[in-house]
Amino acid sequence: MPALVKPIVLIGAGGIGAPAALALVRAGITTLRIVDDDAVELSNLHRQILYEDADVGSPKLGAFDAALRRERADLEIELIGGRALPDTALDLVSDASVVLDATDNFASRFLLADAAMIASVPIVHAAAVRWHATVMAVPAGGRPCYRCLFEDIPSGQLVDCATAGVLGPVCGISGAVAADRVLRILAGEADAFGHIVTYEGVRDHLRQVAIAPRKDCALCGDGASIGSIDASRYMGPECEAG
Repeated sequence: MPALVKPIVLIGAGGIGAPAALALVRAGITTLRIVDDDAVELSNLHRQILYEDADVGSPKLGAFDAALRRERADLEIELIGGRALPDTALDLVSDASVVLDATDNFASRFLLADAAMIASVPIVHAAAVRWHATVMAVPAGGRPCYRCLFEDIPSGQLVDCATAGVLGPVCGISGAVAADRVLRILAGEADAFGHIVTYEGVRDHLRQVAIAPRKDCALCGDGASIGSIDASRYMGPECEAG
């Protein structure tokens, strides 16, 4: 694959970001921007496959960068220590070729969905919790977009990896499918969009479900009302890349 002028922007160097980045680099992607602010923990190692025992306690970005460079030496990687937050999200994604959202909470996903739409950049959302994985690719103009399906941040107690756990192989499946969608987008394949991929680990069931755009979607519908990043819109769980 030819070198990209614009980077793939990966938000979250964790259980999904690691296998996705590895797959992309092995496919020939050499230009990446990676955003994360966490350190490697022992509990990460079963699913965050670029890290080893010796990395525990170290910043993820440095270990992530070193692991990818062991795969190939010609990488152009920009490392940004921080999170995708309302005051940083647009700057992080505005010059991307594709954004890969590998964050671990709804507030961050909605923030990145909005930022990518405003910046007219395609985005791939990938998530995993317990035995379940989901991946959705969204074109630069939406129709459908993440809000067409989920509308807004859910209320009440939310299930995430910290509260419910996640199986390592499920993260790997989510990351692999996400990398596949990024590559399809770069190849100009229209069939990368318009559906959500789900994986149910208990039944070992992978399926693709079509999503219809919503005319009243606040982000990409007729008369869309979201045209800027308003921090009050993401007042769910803390926006956190990981």
